[in-house]
Amino acid sequence: MTEYNAMQQLPQTAGYKTGDVLVLAGELFGRGYANGLIDEAKRIGMTVIGMTVGRRDTDGSLRPLTPEELSDAEANLGGKIINVPMEAGFDMEQPDGLPSIAEQLKKARPDDWKSIKIDPDFISKARDVGTTRFREALKQIVQQLMVMIPPGANVLISHTMAGGIPRARVFMPLLNRIFKGTGDKYLPSAEFWDSNLGHLCDVSFNEVTADTFRYLIEETTPLRERNTAAGARVNYSAYGYHGTEVLLGDEFVWQSYTPYIQGWAKIRLEDIAAEASKKGITAAVFNCPEIQTNSSALFLGVEISLYPLLKAIREAVGVDVAEPLFARCRSMLKQGETLENLLEKADNYLSSPAIKEMRDFASWPHHNTKAQAELMLAASLELMGMHSDQKQLICAELSKTVFRSTGRLIAHASWNPPAPAVWLTHKVIANLLADKLGEGLL
Repeated sequence: MTEYNAMQQLPQTAGYKTGDVLVLAGELFGRGYANGLIDEAKRIGMTVIGMTVGRRDTDGSLRPLTPEELSDAEANLGGKIINVPMEAGFDMEQPDGLPSIAEQLKKARPDDWKSIKIDPDFISKARDVGTTRFREALKQIVQQLMVMIPPGANVLISHTMAGGIPRARVFMPLLNRIFKGTGDKYLPSAEFWDSNLGHLCDVSFNEVTADTFRYLIEETTPLRERNTAAGARVNYSAYGYHGTEVLLGDEFVWQSYTPYIQGWAKIRLEDIAAEASKKGITAAVFNCPEIQTNSSALFLGVEISLYPLLKAIREAVGVDVAEPLFARCRSMLKQGETLENLLEKADNYLSSPAIKEMRDFASWPHHNTKAQAELMLAASLELMGMHSDQKQLICAELSKTVFRSTGRLIAHASWNPPAPAVWLTHKVIANLLADKLGEGLL
């Protein structure tokens, strides 16, 4: 069991400097956590090098980016991208020439989910093929990194890969029922997780979200050994999620979005960082607070715990300094609605008995219950309904504060992380905004 290590003190300024390198191990899509890290690396003067998952053609074959796609991706990143497809996972693999998992599930019906079977031996073979392909791609990428990165440069390699839902239409209706279902549409996550499809997701989540971090650390050994021999550092970071502390009343309390079936893979990710640390490799998983992104849209209700961040920031920086942020948030509410009312409703939800039952760190991750799901979804819709424009949400504004702040915290804490798994809570984000290290973030 991972020990809970909430960051208590702001990190000292890292030793990264102009000419050092941030390697983003995962393609950048949209706006999210990784953007904050990239922004901070560029502010320091670091060079940014990215990677791509590649693209799938209509026949299912994996290919590099076209010149146009590469140009667009590099413009989005603001740095050079190594154009070797490093797609993680195994759902498209065809061991022994047999149809892939995605192909086998092509005609699967959501109503038949309990009886759908995929041979565990086939899953294992497909995973082996996918792992081999991924590692071979990493070897090619490392060869290019050895040329692109000087031996004397400090390097931060940031693992940003997550997910692993197999590419088959059968999953989305089921996941919508798990994460958004009420009444007859409600589906217990434990029931799904115990099914054959749930087992497939478990294996896939572990491979994509966690084991790719192990492969990354192992395959970059030549780069790490060369640069450390030259007196430089090669550090590793990864993005985790394991709940976070939010301000309820006058106390910071750990809580988590439920159900989070990717949680077991996130724990595995933490274990991989701990194993690397025992070998003398500087590696840490940074468990970040919830944010609202394109990829989190499936998890309706995950955004509720963002609202208390307003209170934490105001408490840390003072009313006057926090006022511009509060003013931006007030402007998003319907006429007659107030931030005080919104914060009270969020606090009432997070303090409710059905949610309090889920605030047990030792038994995380938790499966949903019907009462908890219906309460969460109703609260989420009520809070969003207080806004005048559903495309201009307070939780989106606060998400920007979170990913910019966590980017700065990770960039500096990765130099000498306090533990292999570190929680970046609302409290430390608020303290960062009150500190000189956080200048320009609010």
